[in-house]
Amino acid sequence: MTNVIMHGIILAFGLILPLGVQNIFIFNQGASQPSLIHAFPVIITAALCDTLLILLAVLGVSAIVLTFSLLKTVLLGLGVIFLGYMGGVIWKSETKLNEANSERISTKKQVLFAISVSVLNPHAIIDIIGVIGTNSLNYSGEAKWVFTFSTILVSWIWFFGLAIGGKMLGNIDKTGRLIHIINKISAFIIWSIALYLLKSFFESF
Repeated sequence: MTNVIMHGIILAFGLILPLGVQNIFIFNQGASQPSLIHAFPVIITAALCDTLLILLAVLGVSAIVLTFSLLKTVLLGLGVIFLGYMGGVIWKSETKLNEANSERISTKKQVLFAISVSVLNPHAIIDIIGVIGTNSLNYSGEAKWVFTFSTILVSWIWFFGLAIGGKMLGNIDKTGRLIHIINKISAFIIWSIALYLLKSFFESF
């Protein structure tokens, strides 16, 4: 059973580690909020969204997505648009860590934005469904659920860790200049992913 747990952890960590819209938003919220607890709505929402996607993948949605090429093509097309837009938003964003000079995002907006970057990101959906869903087919019974729980646990730990890391950076960089630079780099990475999806989109025809 240890091998099953390690397989789930390594696989999930490999998927969640690359810098993307979801990770950037959680990290920035950790950095910009006055205390870590104010970032909890984002962390919990993102983790719950990933939990839902993983459960759907393990329960067989992967088979549906991988069978219908048109659905995958539509997801790729939406991914290009979504990531292109989010890259622009992050590029233009100005992160201010001084609470007196900035307006914090309301809890409702935090939750809605966390849902959008988690569920409306076709690249993440394809990764979770195509990779985690497919790998779960190697197991059955108790082993399958141990594998599933392991991948879900990684998401929860990772998102809390991102927010904590953001908060630590926010405490060090009071001006927000470093986070501003990270945002610029992140925007380029997100646009690069969008270009990769665009290439895959045209190849799907």
